[in-house]
Amino acid sequence: MRLLVLGGTEFVGRAVAEAALGRGWEVTVFHRGRHQPPAGVRSLHGDRTAPDGLAALAADPGGWDAVVDTWSAEPRAVLAAARLLRGRAARYVYVSSRSVYAWPWPSTGGPAQPVVEGAAADAGSTDYARDKRGGELAAVETFGEEDSLLVRAGLILGPHENVGRLPWWLTRIARGGPVPAPGPRDLPVQFIDARDLAGWLLGAVEQSLSGPYDLIGPPGHSTMGELLDLCVRVTGADAELRWIDPETILAAGIEPWTELPVWVPPDSELYDCVHRTDVSRALATGLVCRPPADTVADTWRWLTDIGGVAPLRPDRTAKGLDPGVEAKLLAGAGGVPGTTPEEATSDD
Repeated sequence: MRLLVLGGTEFVGRAVAEAALGRGWEVTVFHRGRHQPPAGVRSLHGDRTAPDGLAALAADPGGWDAVVDTWSAEPRAVLAAARLLRGRAARYVYVSSRSVYAWPWPSTGGPAQPVVEGAAADAGSTDYARDKRGGELAAVETFGEEDSLLVRAGLILGPHENVGRLPWWLTRIARGGPVPAPGPRDLPVQFIDARDLAGWLLGAVEQSLSGPYDLIGPPGHSTMGELLDLCVRVTGADAELRWIDPETILAAGIEPWTELPVWVPPDSELYDCVHRTDVSRALATGLVCRPPADTVADTWRWLTDIGGVAPLRPDRTAKGLDPGVEAKLLAGAGGVPGTTPEEATSDD
């Protein structure tokens, strides 16, 4: 098959391009040239936000079985690309987000669920949720419901992550010493490796799937304890996880999800929204998720290969605890020492 990836050099777009190459597909990536694309793709350069920024794409004689677009800013950029490619591509796949749902997000998504208001296909950038919903509207308006696929992703981790969640935990744990671990230890968490998202997406193209799909690992895919134990193991660090109860963390004014990435307090509306998603439709259509150990190990390998400092998207805020806040939290909470990774996984 012939695939066009708008982007294709960072995180999710890169995972899609690499997965398609692995299937023997012909892959073209359209990007700004700021990052090296995967070996084996055909590159077109342009900035879709600039005047005539799609010129190279417009001049290219290629046709494609599918287009994958991961754009997260102004929806009108999606609309312009989709209009240009209508008639030259059979299907438009837009990587969206569960953020498009009206709050609180439903555990079971789909076309019948309410979405955020105020989004438009031809809008400039407003906020993340409306931008993503506007991108969806642009794809559907141009390609129609039958020839568009909306991938409403949840928390995405894995190699090349440029948001700062798993890389922050890995680099913090690699420094060693006592590490505040947000409890409870057995708290289930839900995420998907970008490579598994890519695998499902390409299979969905082969099946000619259309409409919105929620995409994340199944509920209970991992736990905070397993995730952080794996970080200790792969880094080989002299780190001690100090488990701290949610009440103490919240009383310290620490922001869940951002200052302690991945974690949100149990029995909260936010927890239900991000870690209790029904993905039965995705599982029924071919979603397969690799073990969390592979995600953590491969992310650490990539991180060390690039010198230990992960890239950060300019439109995202920095993640993780300030060292001073961390020190106060540890001093005030004490924390419960964790078991070693070997003890924690001895029954696996």
